[in-house]
Amino acid sequence: MKIPFGVIVLACALAVSGCAKKGLRVLQKPGSGPDEFLVLPTNPLSAPENYSSLPTPTPGGSNLTDPNPQGEAVVALGGKPAALAATIGIPSGDAALVTASSRYGVEPEIRENLSAADAKFRHRNRNLGRIKIVPVDRYEQLYKKQSIDPFAVSEQFRKAGAATPSSPPEEES
Repeated sequence: MKIPFGVIVLACALAVSGCAKKGLRVLQKPGSGPDEFLVLPTNPLSAPENYSSLPTPTPGGSNLTDPNPQGEAVVALGGKPAALAATIGIPSGDAALVTASSRYGVEPEIRENLSAADAKFRHRNRNLGRIKIVPVDRYEQLYKKQSIDPFAVSEQFRKAGAATPSSPPEEES
């Protein structure tokens, strides 16, 4: 019995496709080119009512015609766009929150330490020996033991007598 050439090519393509290096949820842009979603149209030019009320030009500063999407979103949601301006220190409205969250001390290099610990964890738990024919989410596989089952936790709180909100039904597998 002779195997058709098309079947051999298909089997080889399927075998080689499993060798692609997908990365661990790579969310960075693939190239070094510009990000087309960062290009925003400017507001149309208009003559001011009073030329003496114009702000003093600052090199590298913003223009009156520059778009401000964050400020526009804050205004649309009923907030104050001035709160987005860079402030030195902690805003007065957040002082109590910062005080409460830092009552046991603050580690200055927390992001760097957590990043190094996570890289060490991923390196220690990598799955090099497993060959997958279909694409899988390596991130989900790696952190599955650390995930929380919301239905089990909800049931645990209900058995303890705590008031819990209603949950959506569990997905049938």
